[in-house]
Amino acid sequence: MTDDSLRSVTVERTSTGHFTATNSRGGTISFGTGSDAAGDTEFTPVELLLAALGGCTAVDVDIATSRHAEPDGFSVTVTGNKVADELGNRLTDLAVTFSVTFPDGEGADRARAILPRAVKTSHDRLCTVSRTVEIGTPVTATVEDV
Repeated sequence: MTDDSLRSVTVERTSTGHFTATNSRGGTISFGTGSDAAGDTEFTPVELLLAALGGCTAVDVDIATSRHAEPDGFSVTVTGNKVADELGNRLTDLAVTFSVTFPDGEGADRARAILPRAVKTSHDRLCTVSRTVEIGTPVTATVEDV
């Protein structure tokens, strides 16, 4: 693997139950426990995973369809059931549902026609996030010497 293939973020604690992730380009996103009692509106790590699943495919589909027509509406809903069983905490029954509408016109007709294929191609081949989740890969957790 080359250095160009490495992707990384750094997660830093900002306060109890609150964190900021920073990417290599300097972008940040805050997240936390999502405690209703504290009135937190930040995304939880599980919600970020759902957003990554939907966002990855949304980017692919948007690029493919918006070449032909600008959508009137474009939303993606991602759901999953959180379970705790003998395998530990995890999500099951992940579903990514697209709701995309286009105006009238020839370009929009092309965009509508390719929409199902764009979603399938992203899911089956292009979306790194869903491909990683579906295929699976080992995760190593270590503690640096302090």
